[in-house]
Amino acid sequence: MSAEPSPKRPSKLRGDLAGMAEALAQFAQREFPQAGPAQPRVAVLVPCFNEEAAVGTVVADFRKAIPAAKIFVYDNNSKDRTIAVAGAAGAEVRNERHQGKGHVVRRMFADIDADVYVLVDGDATYDAPSAPRMIEKLISEHLDMVVGFRIDQSVAAYRPGHRTGNWMLTSFLSSIFGESFKDVLSGYRVFSRRFVKSFPVLSDGFEIETELSVHALELALPVAEIETPYYARPEGSFSKLNTWRDGLRILGTILKLYRSEKPLRFFTAIGIFLTLVSIGLAIPVLITFVEEGVVPRLPTAVLSMGLMIVAVLSVSSGLVLDTVTRGRREMKLLAYLSQSPLGKT
Repeated sequence: MSAEPSPKRPSKLRGDLAGMAEALAQFAQREFPQAGPAQPRVAVLVPCFNEEAAVGTVVADFRKAIPAAKIFVYDNNSKDRTIAVAGAAGAEVRNERHQGKGHVVRRMFADIDADVYVLVDGDATYDAPSAPRMIEKLISEHLDMVVGFRIDQSVAAYRPGHRTGNWMLTSFLSSIFGESFKDVLSGYRVFSRRFVKSFPVLSDGFEIETELSVHALELALPVAEIETPYYARPEGSFSKLNTWRDGLRILGTILKLYRSEKPLRFFTAIGIFLTLVSIGLAIPVLITFVEEGVVPRLPTAVLSMGLMIVAVLSVSSGLVLDTVTRGRREMKLLAYLSQSPLGKT
């Protein structure tokens, strides 16, 4: 006994169901429109130390330039009315007791949660209207840091000693880590969340800018520079920088970073120098030994041999530390990759 064939659904019913589905989709789209893409959360970070005369202007200018941003002023043991002025201007004021810009930046990066970070000094020398351009470049080109390349607008804005020191340090840094920046000491920068939350701040003072640049160069992070106007401080505001003292500190930071990030090159250079000195001391001793068969200058021979041993140990230390540094660099990169890129969840 054969089974009866099941009746086929009429094509008209299929057409009605398709029409109903399309109508429901149009109704849902009309009545419940999807929200547009979420805007990135922007935080303006302003480290301050005795900036009563300028911090109010900084807060007002950045509130006007980036209305949706939250502005945080971190006071670093100011003795004037910096806290009161910043609070009256509408900023959220917090404190960092450990003295030094590096300490303040470490605290800001740890405390503040945002998608885009704008780091700017509280001395009103940087151009707030440039911030939207820097943020747009960071987002549109998927960068991790945009540096404000300072173009001074007056003679008083950029003292000759600071200009020369910046050029020397920038050139030295470029020769070691590669040429990527023209203004390595700029305090005006925009960062992605990836950069901020994976950056281990080790500096204490104004050498923090150098450390930020080296971190980006060492991990080959995507960065860029934008020219921004640089103004003189307002009347009543005074620079806390000392050209020679802070310049030497920054140079010392570069050498320390060179030693820790490129130990093989650093210790090999020391080994080569000691080897040349050892050979230079040994040549007269060898000549005398070949000609007369004696070693009359025994202390010189011992010194030459000791320097050669130290040279070999130096190169060996570089080889070992290079392996350790590679592991540290991999850990930094993994910490960077663990953070979601801008626009992703």
